[in-house]
Amino acid sequence: MTESTRVTVLPDEVSVVNMGLSLFAEAVRDQATSVQHVDWRIPADGQLDLVDDLEQLYGRRAAAIDKANAEAVRRLDQSVPLLVDIASAESLIPEVSGRTLLHCGPEIEWAQVCDPLRRSMRAATVAEGWAETIEQADRILSDGKVRLQPAYRYDTVMPMASAIGPSAPVFAVDNRDGGTRAFAPINQGPGETAWFGRETPAAIARLQFLHDVAGPMLRQVLDSSGPIDIFALAAQGVQIGDDVHMRTQGTTTLMIRNLLPQLAALPDAGRVPMAQYLSGNHLFFLNLAMAAAKSTALWAEQVDGSSIVTMMCRNGTSYGIRLGGSDEVFIGAAPAVEEAMYYPDYGPETSAPDIGDSAILELVGLGGAAAAGSPAVAGFLPGGMADAAKMTERMASICAAESTRFKLPTRNYRGTPLGVDVRRVVELDTTPKVTTGILHASSGVGQIGAGVATAPVECFRAALRALASDVSG
Repeated sequence: MTESTRVTVLPDEVSVVNMGLSLFAEAVRDQATSVQHVDWRIPADGQLDLVDDLEQLYGRRAAAIDKANAEAVRRLDQSVPLLVDIASAESLIPEVSGRTLLHCGPEIEWAQVCDPLRRSMRAATVAEGWAETIEQADRILSDGKVRLQPAYRYDTVMPMASAIGPSAPVFAVDNRDGGTRAFAPINQGPGETAWFGRETPAAIARLQFLHDVAGPMLRQVLDSSGPIDIFALAAQGVQIGDDVHMRTQGTTTLMIRNLLPQLAALPDAGRVPMAQYLSGNHLFFLNLAMAAAKSTALWAEQVDGSSIVTMMCRNGTSYGIRLGGSDEVFIGAAPAVEEAMYYPDYGPETSAPDIGDSAILELVGLGGAAAAGSPAVAGFLPGGMADAAKMTERMASICAAESTRFKLPTRNYRGTPLGVDVRRVVELDTTPKVTTGILHASSGVGQIGAGVATAPVECFRAALRALASDVSG
């Protein structure tokens, strides 16, 4: 046979690797042919300055960063945060005194504060006794007679639209291995409460109840029980379907069950109201988990030269992050909460932007990182458990490791993704997803749904640029 008459024989079977557009992979798959799709994209959304920074951080500086990251992740994974005290903020955090309100998220001026957080600040101002009415509270806040401080400056975390004054009771959680301590207020519970952007008499009464009844009684319980390992309970909660962010019912129940003997021994005065509060508050464990996560992240934050994200917080206007070894906070706009389920008569047009410090949980392997194991979270997603699994896989793509304590039965007991690496976030143009509640944007009716918020990429890009410009790295 000559060259001119040679016949090309096609193979009987073909396997295809497709890169880029998934449409081509789907077309091959529709023809019953094996195809492996590679979700390749231009790094850093094609921004050349960021590509240059990534080349440096993955290149000549990679060894030093990877070493720092390994230590930061070890601290995130192995810390043992213990609840050790419950007392007023001013007694545990001496810098919080006088007319000072701690609030969620980055620093903000009154003029930029969103409606739900304003309402919470007014309620806290009345509860502190600085004003007799909401109208008086509004005047002294707008006149600057109350000092507004971001809670993170005081190693404190605040869920949703929380604001607290010096007399508010807070949990103190110690990470003794790292010598770090973090704080969080006692969870106010569902319904007509200030952290949901309510400023009604009932919301103010709940703040006073926490000060007068719940705080002192919980301190008696803790005095009897001794320190409580928060992450040990959280690990059990993940096993029974909690993501320990949007859903904490299981973990809250475990906590109350473990403390039942001490709760039963409380004095008669106030015991019934305390029991009613606990039995009606499925979110009680949330603030404890946040304080535990913060004390853990503070230890990781001490590692210089790391690209691991150690803080994410939102105030309904802006979104802030921080990297290990740095005090600088990088700011983006607070995003809308998407992939949401709303109460009747509400929807995206009535929703406030993402708010609260609870995104710290996603950084330690909880929340969105644990979504694949939570049917409750899946219920908010259009694709159910499949979408919940994708959320966890998305987190895995931008994380440096897996947790050795938070295990997901639905992933064959693999650990949840741990240690968000800003290099991966920027390279893949993929930011963390955060499971969260949704507040009304302006009416003061409180919570109107729950869903998933996607962190804004601009603050991660700013953090990467700062890390790349650090000549000491």
